[in-house]
Amino acid sequence: MIASAQQRIDDLLAQMTLDEKLAQLTSCWMYELMSGDHLDMVKVSRRLQHGIGQITRPGGASTLSPREIAQAINRLQRFLVEQTRLGIPAIMHEETCCGAMVYGGTMFPQSIGLASTFQPSLVEEMARVIRHQLLAIGARQGLAPMLDLARDPRWGRVEETFGEDPTLVAHFGVAYIRGLQGESPREGVLATGKHFIGHSMSQGGLNCAPVHMGWYELHDSFLIPFQAAIEEAQLGSIMNAYPELDGEVIATSRRLLTDLLRKELGFKGLVVSDYEAIQMIHTYHKAASDLRRAAVLAIKAGIDVELPTTVCYGDPLRTALELGEIDQETIDQAVRRHLQAKFDLGLFDNPYVDEDKAEEVFLNPENQNLARRLARSSLVLLKNDGLLPLNRSLHTLAVIGPNAHSGRNLLGDYSYRAQRELIEARQGTLEATDEIGHPKIHTILEGLQSLVSPDTRIIYAQGCDNLSRDTSGFEEAICAARQADAVVLVLGDRSGFLPNCTTGETRDNAWLSLPGVQNELARAILDTGKPVVVVLVTGRPYVISELAERANAILQAWLPGEEGGMAIAEALLGDYNPGGKLPITFPRSAGQIPLFYNRKPSALTSHWHTDYVDETVKPLFPFGHGLSYTTFTYENLNIQPTQVLPNQVVEISLDVINRGSKPGDEVVQLYIRDEYASLPRPIKELKGYARINLEAGERKHVIFHLPVNQLAFYNSDLCLVLEPGRIEVMVGSSSEDIRLRGEFEIIGNEAWKIERREYFCPVEVK
Repeated sequence: MIASAQQRIDDLLAQMTLDEKLAQLTSCWMYELMSGDHLDMVKVSRRLQHGIGQITRPGGASTLSPREIAQAINRLQRFLVEQTRLGIPAIMHEETCCGAMVYGGTMFPQSIGLASTFQPSLVEEMARVIRHQLLAIGARQGLAPMLDLARDPRWGRVEETFGEDPTLVAHFGVAYIRGLQGESPREGVLATGKHFIGHSMSQGGLNCAPVHMGWYELHDSFLIPFQAAIEEAQLGSIMNAYPELDGEVIATSRRLLTDLLRKELGFKGLVVSDYEAIQMIHTYHKAASDLRRAAVLAIKAGIDVELPTTVCYGDPLRTALELGEIDQETIDQAVRRHLQAKFDLGLFDNPYVDEDKAEEVFLNPENQNLARRLARSSLVLLKNDGLLPLNRSLHTLAVIGPNAHSGRNLLGDYSYRAQRELIEARQGTLEATDEIGHPKIHTILEGLQSLVSPDTRIIYAQGCDNLSRDTSGFEEAICAARQADAVVLVLGDRSGFLPNCTTGETRDNAWLSLPGVQNELARAILDTGKPVVVVLVTGRPYVISELAERANAILQAWLPGEEGGMAIAEALLGDYNPGGKLPITFPRSAGQIPLFYNRKPSALTSHWHTDYVDETVKPLFPFGHGLSYTTFTYENLNIQPTQVLPNQVVEISLDVINRGSKPGDEVVQLYIRDEYASLPRPIKELKGYARINLEAGERKHVIFHLPVNQLAFYNSDLCLVLEPGRIEVMVGSSSEDIRLRGEFEIIGNEAWKIERREYFCPVEVK
């Protein structure tokens, strides 16, 4: 009889020494096992003699090619299986936010751009590519997706989120997890939802700062993406958030990581620490007097594995056990969960990969094609007075700005290039090249040069750097603009971790003005009086009120990945019609923050006079906003039935017509409002959407099948309920551009308790 995984785990636990158990709760960096560019088997033998739980970034923390990564992982697994007493393989994990973060991994748009597509199916397709690339090298866990809500654009990690709306983030998170994990664990890569919970609402928008959030707001908004990931996609792993929440350090909170996550939400998988989060209980939060106490608090809270290397779960945890500060069962429980993950992934049966096939998976041209499609779909046209699309036969075109001719700056913070900068800076070996770890990335300038008429003259000037205060390049840029018939001004961020970066983890922004002297450069170019289209290559919404007023056109490109340069050029010249929509609100001023569309009725209003003394309360660009090179009209709203009970479905149908002369995409957005309830409800809530393509003059019929239970919310007792009352229906092109309105009624005399949240509103397009 073949033993079950549980029986095999029980058998292993019975044989394990304390050293071997603790080893399963720990990890180490790949570079700790290397000398130069090669595995050092002396280091491996010493470091892994009792086994290991995980190896951190075999590709992301090395300069190995995909084939070399596969070879190194095979050697590590062979050592663990054949030369340790119990033969327990390791889980190799990599970062996967916007692609497999290894040498040669396909770099897709950063998550905020992915959300702008309003096409979760494309992200599932992207995650499948990431899965295939990780499987090819032997990595079985990806540290993504991020399920935090982006409610404060000052936070540098906004770029890694899927935006501000719980439903949208849930949809993209579920799609990503399904793509990464596949049909079964044995054929998939373990996804890691992060950061549980509240990380994105830190005080002052500063990374890891305290979070001030009530238990109700946590349940009503911030839990939704995690609930959906667990219930709809069987999320395999969770990573804790760094901050303290309402005074309690999350890494120490059994209430959050066990009672809420496991008991209330039903999570069954593995909880891994965010990098260094356990030692930070002592060093950063000062909530533990030493590393031993930090280890005790973390493992009791429910963190099963310490990443990225062993600091607290080694000797400090051993000492805590000897002193009786922790019991053996708590350690055994964490070991069980990690062993269970390894059995589920099939690592005990076959931890090896075919080294000869690794390269072909990475070199598949379809990966680049998908990256181009995603980059195109992520582009959001914020403003256009008719300048776009540009005439490709312009006599002279000036291309100006710090991001106009940089492939590096098209990438997000968890790209291989940005991570290598950090590692090499720490090692004192930082290289100046723009293309570390990646094939040639075509810049926006190069894309335009390849697509314009041979008779068009392009003049390029950088103008300034992203962050520097140096204005010495202004004169050249102004001269270029004055010679041109039109100007493409490419501004924005350099995403990463170093002080010269402007967005990304630890790179927070107080004023939300474009970094460095970019606003001054823009003002100087606009003052030339030439037609100007601004392209924003950024990781966050910036305060761009002056640009919005003075520029002829603005294209929000986010951080579009390796194919972004060509995709942007195609859009500027009309080869592609932008159809993306904003997944996050653009403020007029940093003083408006927090600013998001699904506010409560009393929010964003100063009681008597509504506005601030010195600023309106209205956003610059609302959630869901995005223009097109064509125009769309909405007609014939029909809602059936108009009176409903729990568990029923409301059909909301309408027609969308392309009234322009060009084909294009429109994202039809369904919002609802529960006007009166036992607790104040948001003035609008996105419940469904559909991105549809229409030829010039084409009409399509859109039907939303809205589950009534999708309107359930948590009451004051934190019970999920559906209350009777009138529901306003709003369908539009953005959260502010509502084209059609109607209503239906949930009938009854009292609230119904709902057992399970609904997250999806199916849509038909005919």
